[in-house]
Amino acid sequence: MFRSLAPTVALVLAGAAHADTAPIPMTYEIFEASVVHLDLDSCPASLPQENSFCRAAILHDAVHVFAFADSGDSPMIGYRAFDAPPLGETLQ
Repeated sequence: MFRSLAPTVALVLAGAAHADTAPIPMTYEIFEASVVHLDLDSCPASLPQENSFCRAAILHDAVHVFAFADSGDSPMIGYRAFDAPPLGETLQ
């Protein structure tokens, strides 16, 4: 069985070695499929306000806010992290 997999594994590894390493822009489509997030009604003042929308993700002790353009593939056009109190303190 392992002999029959050897050529396939070799092809996969060879392809990975020659993979394109160019940066991929973060679009809203990629973000939405891969990041658990909340939709925000508006963007914080420190992020783009016009022709944009924002989403937030909570991780550790911060709220991470991502801004995306309304047009085209909706690329990410801004990001800010805001400190948040630990959840235990907030719920007491």
